[in-house]
Amino acid sequence: VQLQASGGGLVQAGGSLTLACAASERTLSKYAMAWFRQAPGKEREFVAAVSWSGATTAYADSVKGRSTISRDNDKNTVYLQMNSLKYEDTAVYYCAGRTFYSGNLYDGYDEWGQGTLVTVSS
Repeated sequence: VQLQASGGGLVQAGGSLTLACAASERTLSKYAMAWFRQAPGKEREFVAAVSWSGATTAYADSVKGRSTISRDNDKNTVYLQMNSLKYEDTAVYYCAGRTFYSGNLYDGYDEWGQGTLVTVSS
């Protein structure tokens, strides 16, 4: 299984970006998918997740109200739209999937993409 993340780049503070993560196998469409991020010198942290149907979402407090996670199962793709970006959002963003059911959206993912870099200039 491969997860291909895209959409990262350089953006000014206050700007917006939409990240996309395409899964190579339809299996991942049956389960929750998520975004995590890792800033330089920091541990990887949870950003947002969406249930297989798209009906349930979860967000870290740091991005809540500024970000929207969504998915298109026909395209095996999950999106993360980020608005009002802050310098603190600078990080490598990783998409994650799982090949098993779990009710916990915040962790327990076993498939990871290669990451896409988001740099927010202040």
